[in-house]
Amino acid sequence: MMHNLQGIIRKSSNNALNQWERLGYVANNLSNMNTKGYKSVRFEQLLSADGYLTGEIRMDYQQGSLQITSNPYDVAIDGAGYIPVFNERGEVAYTRDGAFKQGKGGYLVTSDNWVVGNGIKIPSTAYRFEIKPNGEVFAYNKGDNKGKKLGTIPLVVFDNPEGLDLCDNNKLRPTDESGEPRMIKDHDRIVQNQIENSNVSVFGSVTDMLRLNASMLASTKMMKVVDDMYNKSINIRES
Repeated sequence: MMHNLQGIIRKSSNNALNQWERLGYVANNLSNMNTKGYKSVRFEQLLSADGYLTGEIRMDYQQGSLQITSNPYDVAIDGAGYIPVFNERGEVAYTRDGAFKQGKGGYLVTSDNWVVGNGIKIPSTAYRFEIKPNGEVFAYNKGDNKGKKLGTIPLVVFDNPEGLDLCDNNKLRPTDESGEPRMIKDHDRIVQNQIENSNVSVFGSVTDMLRLNASMLASTKMMKVVDDMYNKSINIRES
């Protein structure tokens, strides 16, 4: 009996820890509900043959809603794809967060100063600039209708986006599971003056949090009951 009680305690502890880990992902999703281009993370629970809970982390790559803005630096991706960016150390990452700005030297950069694409420099003398659906960026002088091409915002896809590694500041890096990035040619997925919102479902996340909280309380109570039974059985054996 004591062996069975110990097994129940181990399984209950394991299950409670898995629920706690899943709760952390749900809370992280809610904290990023206003993060542009953020993709929610879900923790799928699996019950093994021996009764222990395990889980897999998966990302939901469904597109978030597009929001019109008055900022010409804002860019949204309407469809699949990621924009490559790099920092001053030459590290490359990928993002769908198109809240860009004009950074040092006039280059188009992310909100935390990662350079977009291969480096697109917007002249300070430009009257206006345009980002076309295929990612080409043009600058116009006043009265100039032709414009000058400054560069192209590249767009890439991955064979298995769920295998991407989520990094700081809403960026992603490829892994062996995701495969290497592949450049998209002849597309029309770039939208200027719009931004992609987070795809987090607030209602679904709150529901998950309440359900997980109730499940954790039940697991904790079960461990308490079994622990009491375990202590009583020890006292009986010793008396």
